[in-house]
Amino acid sequence: MHLAYEMRAQRIPRICAALLALMSCGCLCSGFSLPVEHEDTTFWMKSGQDTLRRILSLQNNRNSAKNIILFIGDGMGLSTITSGRIYAGQMKGHSGEEYKLTFEKFPNTGLAKTYNVDRQVPDSAGTATAIFTGVKAQYKMLGLDGKVKYNMCDKTTVENSHLTSIASWAQESGMDTGFVTTTRVTHATPGALYAHSPNREWECDSKVPPQYRDCVKDIARQLVEESPGNKFKVIMGGGASTLGFKSEYPDSLALKRSDGRRLYESWLLSAPDSKIVTNTASLMSIDIHNTSKLMGLFADDHLPYAAVKPNNIPSLANMTFQAIRMLKKNKKGFFLMVEGGKIDLAHHENYARLALREVAELDAAVTTAIQNVNVDETLIIVTADHSHAFTMNGYPERGNNILGLTNTTGATQRYETLSYANGPGYAYHRINDTSDPKQTWRDLDNDKNRNDTFYRHWAGRYVKDETHGGEDVGVYAIGPYSHLFRSTFEQNYIAHVIAYAACFKDWPSHCDHNRYFYEIAADNSALQATTLSSVTIAFLGLVSYLV
Repeated sequence: MHLAYEMRAQRIPRICAALLALMSCGCLCSGFSLPVEHEDTTFWMKSGQDTLRRILSLQNNRNSAKNIILFIGDGMGLSTITSGRIYAGQMKGHSGEEYKLTFEKFPNTGLAKTYNVDRQVPDSAGTATAIFTGVKAQYKMLGLDGKVKYNMCDKTTVENSHLTSIASWAQESGMDTGFVTTTRVTHATPGALYAHSPNREWECDSKVPPQYRDCVKDIARQLVEESPGNKFKVIMGGGASTLGFKSEYPDSLALKRSDGRRLYESWLLSAPDSKIVTNTASLMSIDIHNTSKLMGLFADDHLPYAAVKPNNIPSLANMTFQAIRMLKKNKKGFFLMVEGGKIDLAHHENYARLALREVAELDAAVTTAIQNVNVDETLIIVTADHSHAFTMNGYPERGNNILGLTNTTGATQRYETLSYANGPGYAYHRINDTSDPKQTWRDLDNDKNRNDTFYRHWAGRYVKDETHGGEDVGVYAIGPYSHLFRSTFEQNYIAHVIAYAACFKDWPSHCDHNRYFYEIAADNSALQATTLSSVTIAFLGLVSYLV
């Protein structure tokens, strides 16, 4: 195995428990141990040589990927990973900069370009569609190609524009499938696995314009009533009310159905021994071997942030653990998507502290996955759908509290290391009624609210919801054919690597790559097999080069 020796599996549960216990206070340790006295020339020379030796020892894993686990840190751009790494390290009493998240130890990395086909800076619907279908898509639209117009519905056009996803390909190959998320199960990222909608917000019937309700089913109905959604063996997250279900945590502001459908009831009847769980205890005590399908609905809306979550709402690691146990029952393997969706939601509110905590939650789920699968036969990918207008700036000293303040030589007022280009934080920090033209921003050194859980970091321009960022995002991979994630590539490439590594039915793969090549037919129907051609040979030559 490439990396298993680095995981120190026997120590990880204790480390994670200690980390989460420290995080529960909602604040960082007051002091960090700086290892600088040991970091002389010899230290850095040895460090560089050790890294070189480790990378030279890596060998490409060319096994078939029996299992696929795809982690999506929604909004987890590179600045978020860097600051999240430091945050997690400081939680353990270190300076933080030298720390690595579990997925940062994976042997293969690349950069994915995230733009939508119609936007320089994307949204989650278009990016998730690209990741899951292998086709770049439009802003705010799910599972559809470019012929459909946003927020409009022509039934024939929509039906002719359907894109199939990794979930469908895996199911057709005999694998079990599922997803877990900290958002609504009908939200944009999970929705791109199974839904086809001209508007990502059409999650339940009350959100679909009346004139289009006969044109397309709402996203919740597509999950329960149509393939591939109705074939998922595991569905876990929030959004109970979109399925007509009342969670243990009612939310008056959550999306609600107006048609009275109890979609969860038809889901329960779809297979014998299907079960719905609503809290941590019922999830962790489920009889896996006597459960055919598992749905976890833990909130009417999105799940609470990890920093304020009650114990009877499961963590992302809890959900990942039980999802893997459910899906591992299939001897043909499984596909699982795990989304840390509240990284994104925290950033939109300029809640930097909460966003970094959610990164740690996602990383704990990655650790759980590593512990419960055989990496020799499981391709694990960690990536983001997009970044945010979030930056780590200034010149803070090493070991400075990542949530703290910094300054520039000669500046009269300190500012935050972590800040945003835009968002609601502007309104909190801007002082409009001051008589001193040099004091137009809140004095952060004397701001008693800075340690509050829901404190908003500084933003340079007011918008109600902070925006996404358009830079490339990292892709971290381990397991079979993870070495195909190299250099910079389009985001839709991720799906093609997964299909190739897992030998999905009727897809070009290492299992039978001399026989089939696929292209989009003239009528834009499903991918069709053709005989070898010059294009085929070019494709196979590229594969041979990459492999």
